[in-house]
Amino acid sequence: MTMLTTPIEADLPLYFGTGAELFGLYQPAGAPAGKAVLLCPPLGQEQIRCHRLYRQLAHALAAEGIAVLRFDYYGCGDSAGASDEVDWQRCLADTRDAANELRRRSRTDRIVAFGARLGGSIALAATGAARFSELVVWDPVLDGNAYVERMEAMQAALRQDPQRFCTPRQVSDADGQWLGFPIGTSLRQALIELHCGPANVPVWILDSLEPAATREWQSLGVHASQIKTLQPPTPWDDLGRLEMAILSHAVIQAVTAHVRELA
Repeated sequence: MTMLTTPIEADLPLYFGTGAELFGLYQPAGAPAGKAVLLCPPLGQEQIRCHRLYRQLAHALAAEGIAVLRFDYYGCGDSAGASDEVDWQRCLADTRDAANELRRRSRTDRIVAFGARLGGSIALAATGAARFSELVVWDPVLDGNAYVERMEAMQAALRQDPQRFCTPRQVSDADGQWLGFPIGTSLRQALIELHCGPANVPVWILDSLEPAATREWQSLGVHASQIKTLQPPTPWDDLGRLEMAILSHAVIQAVTAHVRELA
C-alpha cells in the first residue's frame, strides 16, 4: 500500500524568545494536524552528533503533515550566548518559550516533545511549564550524577587517547571541558542534582542503551508497553566513535509512527 505524504516545505529559520535570543527552524504542516512536535536537543557533543538525525526526523514528521520546531538553547548552536553560559534553568525556560512559539505558529495547543539524552531530561523537567501533552524520550538521562561521572571518565580517557594525541594532554589543557565543550560550574552542579521523576503526562521511551547499562525507567512511572527497545545499541559512550554522527532510521520510524497514531 502506498503511503500518502504531505509535500515538505522549506525550513523556516527564526529567532524568538526574550530579546529574540533563541534560534530555531520551523517546519510548517501542510494542513492542520491537531498536534505539533518540539524537538529538544541534547547538550555538548551529543547535540552535534544528533544534529543530522534531528533534521531527518523533522522532515519525516513534516511529511506526515505535522508541524515541527527544532531549536538551540541559549549558549548552544546558533542561539545567542557563549558555550560556557549554558545553564540548566535557562534550558528549561528556553524549552517553554520554544513550545509557546510552536503553539503560536502551528495554531495547535497539543505539543508533543521529543528529546534524546539530556534533551529528553530537559523535556521531562520542563513538561509543566511548557504544557506538553505527551513526551517521546530516547535514552534520557535520569541519574545526573552518574552521567557527570561518565562524562568526566570519558574526558579523562580522551585526554590520554593515543589515537588522538602523541603524548597525553595535561588536565589543565582541557580544564572545565567535556569532550571539547565547556562545562560551567553551575551546569555541572545542576546535573549532579538531576533526578528525573514522573512527568504527569504520557511518556514513551525509546531504549537503545547497551545491555549492561543501568535502566531506571520505572522512576518515570511508565508501563512496559510504554518502552520500545531498539537494536543495535546507540554508541553514546564509545570514544572511538566520538566524531561520528548518531544516525538511526529505527528512531525516526518509531517516533514518526508513534506521533502519527496519537489520537
